[in-house]
Amino acid sequence: MNRILAAMLAAASCATMAQAQVGPSAPVAQDAPVYTLDQAVSAAGGSAPAAEAASAGIDAARAGRTVAGLRPNPVVQGQVENVIGSGPYRGVRSAETTVGFAIPIELGGKRGARVAVANAQLSRAEIQAAIIAADVRLQVTQLYVEAVAADRRVMTARDQARIASDALRAASVRVQAGRASPLEQQRADVARINADANVERQLRLAEAARANLARRIGRPIDGLLDDTLLDRLPGVNVYGPLAPVNTTGTLALAAANADFSIAEAGVRLARANRVPDLNVGPSIRRLEATNDMAAVFSVSIPIPVFNNGRAAIAQATAQRTQADAQRRVTALDIEQAITDAQAQAANAATTARAASGPALAAAQEAARIARIGYREGKFGQLELLDAERTLAETRVAAIDALANYQNARAQVERLTARAPNGGNQ
Repeated sequence: MNRILAAMLAAASCATMAQAQVGPSAPVAQDAPVYTLDQAVSAAGGSAPAAEAASAGIDAARAGRTVAGLRPNPVVQGQVENVIGSGPYRGVRSAETTVGFAIPIELGGKRGARVAVANAQLSRAEIQAAIIAADVRLQVTQLYVEAVAADRRVMTARDQARIASDALRAASVRVQAGRASPLEQQRADVARINADANVERQLRLAEAARANLARRIGRPIDGLLDDTLLDRLPGVNVYGPLAPVNTTGTLALAAANADFSIAEAGVRLARANRVPDLNVGPSIRRLEATNDMAAVFSVSIPIPVFNNGRAAIAQATAQRTQADAQRRVTALDIEQAITDAQAQAANAATTARAASGPALAAAQEAARIARIGYREGKFGQLELLDAERTLAETRVAAIDALANYQNARAQVERLTARAPNGGNQ
């Protein structure tokens, strides 16, 4: 009776296995070319909306610098006097017509001050573009790492499903030989079903990870991902005591410095605006009575009675003080962020090295011994299932640890990214 029950269970297991093997296939053929991280970053840099916005910001700042360097436009003036009056000034017989130009003359260095503000704004726009490029690289790196890790989890899940199928066959042989209870075959079948279900789950997650990466880079992924990326770990002694953090030249500090430069140039512009401008107006006057022509010269200058510019200077000075304080706060914040990121990367490297090295090797050896012992009848099924479960958890933990290190390393690179060196031409 036991043999009949075992045969029925084996047949049911084979049918379930055949159904589980019919599922989604790998996203990309194994002989496809490798699509590297650098290629993904390059593709995302050209299609990201944020990069387009940064490029438009630079164009706007350059146009603003051109506008700042332009001189004020002259004004054409026309004037008719001594008309529509009484006596000899009735009608237009005594009209005096004047036509001329009013040419504003800027004093106090206003034009140079405007150009200085525009140059500072252009520098800030260029730094912002570099910040966006660094953010895009970080985002693409994280998505790429997740996609690679998801593919590796699929491989691990498939391998665990194969191991579970082997364990089911071994249990079936033991049950048919009368060396074990049919309960062992049922437990093995449950383990195999769960392993097959895990393969389907990991396949869906891998497809979602690839879809997210393709969406970010703006094009489908037409090759295999670089699986070796996860295994690039630093040397054992690379991460010792944390080195002093130098924030000079980082993007965050460069942005704060650029904001301070804009505020400082604003103070200079406010001071320049206190100086009144001259309006010089050379004109030609025609006398209707004698039909003679005469030259007229006019000079006008505003009187700073109500707005003498002091409030604008006070406002610009306060903004400069605010920008300077914010710059010092940013320096402290970026130092703390880099220190924390370096520590996280170091810890992630240690965890990844241990999880993918000694811990994984020990789990694999324990599972190998458990399989041999179970086939030879020296170990029970519970010991085998526990060893296989430990191996599966260790392999997943190793993948997660490797992915965490790569993400932590990318975060350190983002925080320590250098600002562009070029200047405004």
